[in-house]
Amino acid sequence: MEHDRHGARQPHRFDPARAKLLDERERFETLPPQDVFALLELTPEATVVDFGTGTGTYALELARSRPDVRVVALDEQAAMLEHLWAKLKETPLKNVEPILAPSAASEALRGRADRVLALNVLHELGDEALGQLKGLLAPTGLAVFVDWNALVDRPVGPPRDHVYSPAEARAKLQARGLQIVRERNFLWHYAFVCRPQ
Repeated sequence: MEHDRHGARQPHRFDPARAKLLDERERFETLPPQDVFALLELTPEATVVDFGTGTGTYALELARSRPDVRVVALDEQAAMLEHLWAKLKETPLKNVEPILAPSAASEALRGRADRVLALNVLHELGDEALGQLKGLLAPTGLAVFVDWNALVDRPVGPPRDHVYSPAEARAKLQARGLQIVRERNFLWHYAFVCRPQ
């Protein structure tokens, strides 16, 4: 069952046929994993949910760099998670759990995530999905949203009218009861670190 897309800026869900785009290593040049992961302020044994993980490129990188944390790679498209399972067969990582949402396993995460990473998905999240993301957070948890900046000219990514400006993203997050505690800019992206209110 897929989420209701009411409230999403991107009109259509990401097409799994284009999944190889998510595995391009060039992504790390403009959005360095260690800079993204630093925003999570991870503590040992934390549970981190990569919300809308896609093919799991950043989830796997996080699991490799932080073997002391549990990485839950969550996606609503089984076809995307198949790519992640294939990668894990080639290079097993014990601290990565691919989970389809919604499912009993994803429901069991409600209120238990120490951190949620939402990388390049805010523009795809309708109101229902954003509410579910917030519901995953433990009371002291943090959600980190990193997404394409509509104000920046760039040769890749969604069309500018399919993504948010930082001001629009800020308003969307605050309207859903997320308090922004820190911000940062990347070359083509903005980032917001949020706490649940």
